[in-house]
Order: sequence, then C-alpha cells, then structure tokens
Amino acid sequence: MLVATVGGVGRAPIAPGTVASAITVVVLAVLPFSRPAVIGFFVVVTVGGVLASQRAERWLGGKDPGAIVIDEVAGMTLSVLVLPLTLPVLATAFVLFRVFDVVKPFPANWSQRLPGGVGVMADDLIAGVYALALTALVRELLGWR
Repeated sequence: MLVATVGGVGRAPIAPGTVASAITVVVLAVLPFSRPAVIGFFVVVTVGGVLASQRAERWLGGKDPGAIVIDEVAGMTLSVLVLPLTLPVLATAFVLFRVFDVVKPFPANWSQRLPGGVGVMADDLIAGVYALALTALVRELLGWR
C-alpha cells in the first residue's frame, strides 16, 4: 500500500493524482538525476507500480481506486524521460500530463479495461507518452535548450 499510494499521498483530500504528479516534478527538479538515473527510476516505478497497484486494488476493492497514485509518478516521469529537467520543461510536461491523464484520449481510455496493475498503470503511461511528445514539440518550437 505504501508504494501504490506513494507513502500515503494517494489519501490527499483533494486531487491526489495531481499532488503525486507535483511531488514527482519536485523530486525530478531537486535531485541531481542523470539521464540513466531517470530511466532507472522510471523502470523501477513502473514495474513496482504494476505489482503494487495490483495488490492495492484487491485490498481497496474496485478498479483503479483513487488512492493508487504510483501510476501518476510513472506517467509524469515518462513525460520528461528524454528531455532536460529544466523548469520550463517540467512545468509544461506537468500541465500536459495532467490534461491527458484527465481527458484520457484513445487509447488511454480503452487501456483502463486491462486487468490488474497493468490496467491501472497503462492509461497514465499513455498520457505520459502524449505529454512527452507535445512537450518535446513545444520545446523545439520555442527553442528551449
């Protein structure tokens, strides 16, 4: 439960997914992550998130309960995975990731039907891919280096 709820962040009274995403941004901005470290962090969070969220679904009951927010950590990390961790990149990716996570454009909306932890994580990973692509495009168009 600690992993699935990111140490209890998933119990935040208002917008726990947004809180978990914001904490991820702060961690990525503050800690001196190298590119391989960010990739390693993403892999560990994603694999651990699938396993933890599958168990948490059983404990909490229901499909993808709101208290599970490890998927937001994975998706937010994916949204900046290959980009420099600058403030403009992190802020843009955060906003775009939250929009895509809430709106759930295809196939994110469909992916939630997948069973267990894979279904919990998949929609946020898809939102992360969309946010990554759009953030990279914005970065290129605005000439951010």
